[in-house]
Amino acid sequence: MRIKKTEGQMSESMLMGALLAMVGGFLDAYTYLLRGHVFAFAQTGNIVLLGTRLADGAFRQACYYLIPIAAFAVGVLAVEIIRRRFYGHPRIHWRQIILAVECLTLLGLSFVPLGRWNIAVNPVISFLCAMQVQAFRKIKGDPFASTMCTGNLRSATELLYAYERTRDKACLRRSFRYYGVILFFMTGAVLGGLLARLLGGKSLVLCCVLLAAGFGFMFIKENAQSSAGA
Repeated sequence: MRIKKTEGQMSESMLMGALLAMVGGFLDAYTYLLRGHVFAFAQTGNIVLLGTRLADGAFRQACYYLIPIAAFAVGVLAVEIIRRRFYGHPRIHWRQIILAVECLTLLGLSFVPLGRWNIAVNPVISFLCAMQVQAFRKIKGDPFASTMCTGNLRSATELLYAYERTRDKACLRRSFRYYGVILFFMTGAVLGGLLARLLGGKSLVLCCVLLAAGFGFMFIKENAQSSAGA
């Protein structure tokens, strides 16, 4: 038996997952604290708030939550169009286009004043968030979400239990990866809360730095080890 090195996708690396999870946590904190208590990524929360407004008969306020939900759906469609158009491009990975669009758009939004423009900014951020979650869906071959923690927490705990029963170290490594993503998401939320209070709308620049780093890292091929017969 010999070990053979192969080139893996940097888009599925733990490094990329960590960067995107931080962006996810940051943006949820940013939009909730500064843009009118709307969740950028957590559309489940927006749907719940939409339902409560409908129950109260506050139909105009309900539209405030319906718009980012619709924008999120459009973002998913946009990713599929970009993937079909640029898949297999010789110079740039189609996921890099997603990161570039997200980075440059957030940079522009950092200059939009807080307050009355929130109703326009929040759908744009939800659109960008949908692009991120649709384009980056795996770490080391395992499905994950960079924008929410429920599924990651379930997978991490399930794998931890599997390790307890089988002592398979691969299960433990996979479990720790999921818990790591959750930790980075929380770190992003903490930074979002702190910088939102210190810098206001300009705090989005941190997300731009993280996304630009991810864009650059994707020019690197990740080495992965695979077994081959002697």
